Amino acid sequence: MLEVCYVSDVGRKRTINQDSVYITTSPLGALPNLLLLADGMGGHKAGDYASRKAIEIITSEIPDAEETDPVQILTRVIETANTRLYDKSVSDINYSGMGTTLVAACCMGDKLIVANIGDSRLYLIRENTMVQVTRDHSYVAEMIRSGTINRDQAKNHPKKNYITRAVGAFPKTTADFFYVDVLPEDIILICSDGLTNMLEDEQILSVVYQEKSMQEACSRLVQNANENGGADNISVILARPLTEKEDRHDD
Repeated sequence: MLEVCYVSDVGRKRTINQDSVYITTSPLGALPNLLLLADGMGGHKAGDYASRKAIEIITSEIPDAEETDPVQILTRVIETANTRLYDKSVSDINYSGMGTTLVAACCMGDKLIVANIGDSRLYLIRENTMVQVTRDHSYVAEMIRSGTINRDQAKNHPKKNYITRAVGAFPKTTADFFYVDVLPEDIILICSDGLTNMLEDEQILSVVYQEKSMQEACSRLVQNANENGGADNISVILARPLTEKEDRHDD
């Protein structure tokens, strides 16, 4: 079982929140739980629609999945969401060019299965360290990996927000999958780039460990990101695996 909380905020500069979040700690089809975060792109109408519709399609398709393996399930439903969004984008000019990032996470006992497309991120926080699990699909991330620029140069690069892979932006897309061992004291952080573009890792860690609860930490992270400029929508999910004792107590 998981303890989960989240906050999604429009930020200081935008008028519409194009981020969408979905959380269930109860089974959804063959999955025991599911955390989803999507950050839409395109015009105001299109970006909002893309993130919301991607999550709607994924969560409606999972219960009917014939597969039992989480990776196979997520692969298929993400492909379905991509096809439907792309078909909408090419058939309706109002949605032309839309797409969305996606992070999906499912906790199976002491294993976390993560799917990622785009530059929204999942981090694992353990013993006062924060490690990015997902791999950004972005122009600057590829330049960093190739050694063309360093991380400091990437922060202010003019193409910083150009993503190279998204749900709905191309006829086909592929999610990267990651497998993570999780311990009872670990904290899982999923966020849109509205958080990580405004706060350094050290600032995020400080808030997570200083606040009394994860819900307060979510709220404080969003508040701090807004105070640092709030240039984009900000969405934060925090989760931690419950011990067997905590799980029994909740029951």
